[in-house]
Amino acid sequence: MTLAHVHPGGAPGPTAVEWFSVAAALSAAVAYLVAAGRLRRRGDVWPRWRDGAFTAGGAAVAWAAVGGPPAEPFTAHMVQHLAVGMVAPLLLVLARPLTLTLRALAPGAARRGLLVLAHSRPVGLLLCPPVAALLDAGGMWLLYRTGLFASARRQPVTHALVHVHLLTAGLLFTFAVCQLDPVRRRWGLAVRGAVLLAVGAAHGVLARTLYAVPPPGTAFSAADLHAGAQWMYYGGDVVEAALAMVLGAGWYASRGRARPRRRGGGGRPAPGGRAAREPRAAGVSRPAG
Repeated sequence: MTLAHVHPGGAPGPTAVEWFSVAAALSAAVAYLVAAGRLRRRGDVWPRWRDGAFTAGGAAVAWAAVGGPPAEPFTAHMVQHLAVGMVAPLLLVLARPLTLTLRALAPGAARRGLLVLAHSRPVGLLLCPPVAALLDAGGMWLLYRTGLFASARRQPVTHALVHVHLLTAGLLFTFAVCQLDPVRRRWGLAVRGAVLLAVGAAHGVLARTLYAVPPPGTAFSAADLHAGAQWMYYGGDVVEAALAMVLGAGWYASRGRARPRRRGGGGRPAPGGRAAREPRAAGVSRPAG
């Protein structure tokens, strides 16, 4: 992805596509806040920190589209790469946007249609952890180890497509690993953990190669190249550690829910308890093990 300060063709400011990205990100954040407020007004539980997570994720996308840190081109690109491809997806997925939408929509065709889409085979395939990992890590290697990166710096259309792919692949991978929203199939901890480790290794190896050799068709100063590669290596580690914490928290919560059932208690919450006020969205399947 090339970003605001490294526009293709040396354009002096943000393009129309980048302003559209800003408008879309901010509109999504406003829609989320409105839906969350609607749930609270009717008495549902919806933690306010999720509002903050989604708003921060939308702001990260908007900033990556038109902003830019005061750094050399490759370093600046890599910082924004982390923002739009890793940090923003994590913040957006933690906010459980699909669950919120399902609960905010009134029963009817729109809600049924969204559930059908969420449980469809194509969406299930995209959210299969190995497939999502291939799209995410494979896209990064394709971007930096072919002429695609140099082409994206010259061609606005390629630049826009790469930008969209980076955000979409990051969202799919984060969604597949965290699995916080209702989906067609919920994969077990072992599969998701192994995929996270594999992507972390691929990310780290790619960063090491970029430290030594720039993307084909580009020329950056050694200091710029090294700084950018370090941002990719250590910044990626931080986000992947956060993903691992989400996995661990999910495993801990599932063990806590399973314990009363094993004891024969059925795990039924007391009337008026949290589970009664925050029901699970329809269609959530059990972990695959």
